[in-house]
Amino acid sequence: MPILRVKEIRDMSTEDRKKRLRELQTELVRLKTMIKAGGAIENPARVRELRKTIARIHTIEGEPAPSKKEEKKKQRKKKA
Repeated sequence: MPILRVKEIRDMSTEDRKKRLRELQTELVRLKTMIKAGGAIENPARVRELRKTIARIHTIEGEPAPSKKEEKKKQRKKKA
């Protein structure tokens, strides 16, 4: 199960995304350090999930802002 879903990331403000990104990167560095030191980590799959979530945040940050027309279309779809 993903750490953060795309919808959750898009709903965040830019500051929240950057804060969450720093937290995830810090956790990833900590886990990688443990692995390099020869220690066993509880959940090895967590490293992969962290990398994917970080990539999702970077992708969404790089997307252009939606235009006003697109926003109106989304609002109409939600009402229907």
